[in-house]
Amino acid sequence: MNSTDPIGIFDSGIGGVTVLKELQKILPNENYIYYSDSKNNPYGSKTEQEVITICEEITSTLIEQKSKVIVIACNTASAKAAKQLRKNHPDIPIIAIEPAYKMVHDFAYDKPSLVMATKGTIESEKFHSLYQTYNNHQTYLLPCIGLADAIEEGNSMKIKEVLSEKLKPFQEKVENVVLGCTHYPLVKKEIKEILGNVTFFDGSPKVALQVKKILTQQKLINQKNKGTVTFIDSKKGEEAKQKEERFHKLMKQTENKK
Repeated sequence: MNSTDPIGIFDSGIGGVTVLKELQKILPNENYIYYSDSKNNPYGSKTEQEVITICEEITSTLIEQKSKVIVIACNTASAKAAKQLRKNHPDIPIIAIEPAYKMVHDFAYDKPSLVMATKGTIESEKFHSLYQTYNNHQTYLLPCIGLADAIEEGNSMKIKEVLSEKLKPFQEKVENVVLGCTHYPLVKKEIKEILGNVTFFDGSPKVALQVKKILTQQKLINQKNKGTVTFIDSKKGEEAKQKEERFHKLMKQTENKK
C-alpha cells in the first residue's frame, strides 16, 4: 500500500456523504472513492446473508481500486456484514459505523433519548448488544421506515411527511436524538422543527478519527496536495448520472452547514 492510495467508502446510497465530509475535515489530502449502491438500496429490509453478499462484492471492487482502508458508511451494512468482511479480508482495515448510543451513556446518561435508525439496524444483533450494554432505561427505539429512501430521493415533501408521522409522538418527550443512519444528519433542521432543540449524537466523527488513527499507525497518511473524490454508483446510465449530481449537490450543502 502507498500513502496516495485512496480511502474506499460505501453506503447503500448517498447518505454516507455525511461520513465522507467528516473524513475530509481531518484528512483533507486523502483521495476518496465513494461507492453508492443504488441498485440494491435499501439494505434495511434485506436478510443478513443478502447484505453480506452485496457488501462482499462492493468490498472486492474497492480493493481492486487499491483502497488502503475501507469505511462502511451504512449502519445496516455495518451491523450485518462488518464481522464477515473483516474475516474475509484480514489484510485491509475495515472501519464500520454504528449508532452513537454509547455517547448518550458517556455524555447525557440521565436524559430521555430517541434512537432513529432503519428497521434492519434496530433489529440487528450488533445494535441489540450495544443497546443492552449502554441502556439508560429512558430510551425509545424508532425504526424510521421510508425516511432514508425519501432523503435519498431528495423528496422534501415525503421527508416532512415521514418525520411528522414518526416524530410527533415524541414531542417534548426526548432531549437526545441518536442519528442511527448516515442519511439522517442531512435532515437535522427538519427533525428540530418537530422535536425542538434536541442534542444530536452521530457516529461519523468517531469513524473519521478511527480512520486517521489507523492510517497514522501504518504511516499511510497522504501528505501531498489536496485529495480527490471519485464517485461510483452501482446503477448505470442516466440513473447513475442523476445520483452523482445529487451526491455533489449534497457535498456542497454540507460544506455550507455549521
